Amino acid sequence: MSKTHSTPAIRLLREKGIAFTEHPYRYEDRGGTAVSARELGVDEHAVVKTLVMEDEDGKPLVVLMHGDREVSTKALARVLGKKSIQPCKPEVANRHSGYLVGGTSPFGTRKAMPVYLERTILDVPRVYVNGGARGFLVGMAPADLVKVLSPTLVEVGIEG
Repeated sequence: MSKTHSTPAIRLLREKGIAFTEHPYRYEDRGGTAVSARELGVDEHAVVKTLVMEDEDGKPLVVLMHGDREVSTKALARVLGKKSIQPCKPEVANRHSGYLVGGTSPFGTRKAMPVYLERTILDVPRVYVNGGARGFLVGMAPADLVKVLSPTLVEVGIEG
C-alpha cells in the first residue's frame, strides 16, 4: 500500500502548497467513514465525507460533512433558498466530480461546484478527506480546506 497517489486532488493540493499527509487504507465497498476511521485509528467525527448533491433544477453542489453525521437536506435547501436538495445518483455524482463514488474528493473536481462545509468541521484539529481514490484519505488542517475550496459555512448536520 505504499504506492504514491497522483489524483487531480493531490495535484491541486501540491499546486496550492497545502501541507497534507497521505493515508491509504483497505477500502470496503459501502463501508463509508466508519471503515476509514477504524482503519486509520481516528475518530469518525474527524473524517470528512464529500457528498455530491443537486437542487431541484439538477444543479450540482458539494457538501462536506463529519463522517458520523448526516446532512439534513431540508435544512440545506432552506439555507440555500431551494425547494429541495437530494443526493445525486452515483453515476451522476461520478460525472460531476470526475471521481468514483467512494473515492470522491472535493479537490480537483471535473466541474466547478459550490462547496458547503459544516461549520463545526473547523473545530476539529485535523481532518481526513478523500484524496480522490477509494481507500485513500489525506489529513490536513481544516483551515486548509477553507483556503483551497472557499466553502460556504452551513449548519445542516444531524445525528447519523
